Amino acid sequence: MKKFFRIFALVVLSALVVGVLYFLYERSRPKEVTYQTSSPFISDILKKTVATGSVVPRKEILIKPQVSGIIEKVYIEAGAKVKKGDIIARIKIIPDMVNLNSADSRLSRAKIGIEDARIDFNRKKELYNKKVISNEEYLKSKLAFDNAREEIDAAESNLELVKNGVTRKSKSSTNTLIRSTIDGTVLDVPVKEGNSVIQSNTFNDGTTIATVADMNDMIFQGKVDETEVGKIHEGMKIVLTIGAIDNERYDAQLTYISPKGKEENGAIQFEIRAKVNLKQGQFIRAGYSANAAIVLDRRDQVLAIPEGLLKFEKDKAFVEIEVAPKKYEKRYVVIGLSDGVNIEVKKGLGLKDKIKGKEIDDSAKKATSI
Repeated sequence: MKKFFRIFALVVLSALVVGVLYFLYERSRPKEVTYQTSSPFISDILKKTVATGSVVPRKEILIKPQVSGIIEKVYIEAGAKVKKGDIIARIKIIPDMVNLNSADSRLSRAKIGIEDARIDFNRKKELYNKKVISNEEYLKSKLAFDNAREEIDAAESNLELVKNGVTRKSKSSTNTLIRSTIDGTVLDVPVKEGNSVIQSNTFNDGTTIATVADMNDMIFQGKVDETEVGKIHEGMKIVLTIGAIDNERYDAQLTYISPKGKEENGAIQFEIRAKVNLKQGQFIRAGYSANAAIVLDRRDQVLAIPEGLLKFEKDKAFVEIEVAPKKYEKRYVVIGLSDGVNIEVKKGLGLKDKIKGKEIDDSAKKATSI
């Protein structure tokens, strides 16, 4: 019995020694590494910078009153189409008491003046008919009477203007009717009936009655960083993407670059503007946020590879080409324009070449085999 256990122990020990030796042997063997490979392809390479901003109308006009008063009637609302000269609102004048008293006093003096001029003219006319006074003296009295009549008309009109902002003779050209100054779309009407408004003058911007813009003439207004502004120029093509509109691209052309930058969040930004080329019937709402991709340089239909496959040695670029299964050799290449993802290869590669890429993970291989 003891002999049996002795033999059994020797067998187990031998098996254990053999297992350890096999494990150490397997650990010492070099692992077989498999790499992904990819081939060059034909593509367009575009080097571009992106500016952020918004799409706004080129012409956006604030309509302001020329008289102060109360909004009596509003004739339009936001979104309405208007023509130049269309009435937007009507204002009721709240007369200034000092001006009203002065106008009323002027009318009273004019009434007194015309009565005096009428009496004098009638008397001079009678004397002239009797050939007692000269023609010159008669004409002088007639002129004074005509001037007095004009003065009373002017005084009455002035009183009407002070009280109502309009005269009976010029109702169509009154300042109490607020009109659009351009053809376009009403973007905003910030006032309501009953609101007080202040006239626009040298000392006051006045109350905005409405904002009108030409929605057929849109521009992109954005900013670029100082590191990019030297690479762009007027006339460059731009591709706009608007956040609120999916799967749509808009062509634009750079028309303005600010000569002076402004500091924002520790960086110098330069304002740019670009004319947006709208298709027939296309409509963009004012104020949409947008990104403008400005093409700095481009190569069309050139041989390209992913830039991550490149390696460098003493300022020379190279890739590793598969020459046999799992065997690779170094090949130097001449590179060109990069878009940050793919890069142009001018010389050194063909479409059939297989370029060594990332190592394939063992767990991925096992999962694939399963």
